[in-house]
Amino acid sequence: MTNRLDQHRGNYLPPSQHHYQSTASEKKLATYWQSNLSLLAKLIAVWFVVSFGCGIVLADWLDQFSFFGFKLGFWFAQQGAIYAFVAIIFIYSWRMKVLERRFGVDQEGSS
Repeated sequence: MTNRLDQHRGNYLPPSQHHYQSTASEKKLATYWQSNLSLLAKLIAVWFVVSFGCGIVLADWLDQFSFFGFKLGFWFAQQGAIYAFVAIIFIYSWRMKVLERRFGVDQEGSS
């Protein structure tokens, strides 16, 4: 037996449609989270390479080059990693807006 309040809210669907809708929503949500985690993994890898790789591991090799009068390894350790991190924040924000629109989970139009 259905609840009249659920019918009034439009929450009542026949069992076959309800199952199809929930399965499609779950797949869409799983794909959204998989895309989100993939983006995070790529950006964290870039951050790791720039901060740890260029700033620490490859610093001595990069010091043979100069950037604005500073040794490049030193510049990455002191400035470059910070600039890369700020750029990653903006890239993440931009790409998440694209993903949210693609999967229909954006909050802008739901006010």
